[in-house]
Amino acid sequence: MSTPPPNPLLAALLTLAASAFAAGTTLLAKALGTDALGPPLHALQISHGRFVFAFLAFSLALVVIRPRFTRPNLPLHGLRSSLGWGGVTLMFAAAAFIPLSDATAISFLNPVFGMLLAIPLLGERVGPWRWVSALIALLGAMILIRPGAGAVQMGALLALGAAVMLGAELICIKRLTGREQPFQILWINNAFGLAISSLAVLFVWREATAAQWLALAGVGLLMAAAQLCFVNAMRRADASFVAPFFYATLAFATGYDAMIFGVWPDWVSWTGAGVILIGAAILAWREGRAGA
Repeated sequence: MSTPPPNPLLAALLTLAASAFAAGTTLLAKALGTDALGPPLHALQISHGRFVFAFLAFSLALVVIRPRFTRPNLPLHGLRSSLGWGGVTLMFAAAAFIPLSDATAISFLNPVFGMLLAIPLLGERVGPWRWVSALIALLGAMILIRPGAGAVQMGALLALGAAVMLGAELICIKRLTGREQPFQILWINNAFGLAISSLAVLFVWREATAAQWLALAGVGLLMAAAQLCFVNAMRRADASFVAPFFYATLAFATGYDAMIFGVWPDWVSWTGAGVILIGAAILAWREGRAGA
């Protein structure tokens, strides 16, 4: 697969589109996990719908573009997909309890946990700036967890668990991207995720309403669109350039939550999100300097 010429403007636009789509998935997950579209669905059923429709979308693309696959590392794919499924399920569960802005801000801890896990798993050395960024971001998470706040605290803890699992998934992705093509990784990930989620959903399955089926399809298709946009953005610009634009997910999530559910972030949400963004920005800046 040939690499397209660098195009920073297109990369930025693709990343912003990916941000809008990703925020849309959490919006629909919140609608499905509450009574907005009918009796609430379990997070396991929402994540199952995400993988069903995303797999169908990628399989249709597979038939059309006919990419050449190489021999995959199936054990690593299986681990990556298990972590991704767990992280997505926890994030969808969190969306039903806390504002989308809080859940999205906590999700920005993914690269921080990925960095921390890379120390024992990949043998990477972490310098002082990376430790500073990690501590700042974790401080922001502690603010958003709001100790003693009941259901809000539980929702934040679910989002934090999702960030840990998705951060571990980044380790697997890092190993896979050096060996396999992006589309192959995405298709296999969604195939494995479909298999895992189909087994898990058997324990909580309930009949969905027509509106809920449409929302489930939207979750899967928006996630597939977000993945494709982000992968193509990464092929047209450096990761250090692309990463800051993905922070726009927080703005989209906040806007969606306000327009659809009338939920506006309070001062604690703004403070915690701001602290996390500062930590994540320092990490992205440091990664960019290290890769220069």
